[in-house]
Amino acid sequence: MEQLNWQKSTFSGDAAECVEIASDSKLVHIRESDDPTAVITTTKANLATWLQAAKAGEFDHLTH
Repeated sequence: MEQLNWQKSTFSGDAAECVEIASDSKLVHIRESDDPTAVITTTKANLATWLQAAKAGEFDHLTH
């Protein structure tokens, strides 16, 4: 496995609990900074589809 370059949003500042993301040649890896051993891995296409759905409000019902 190649070395991953984990990044977090600049909006996070110095906060300890942030979502971090990294990618390699084929996959995107997502983790919570306070538990870096738990990593969700998906394809770039699947992540793009999920983000588009989230922006469209398709998951809003889950927070009500």
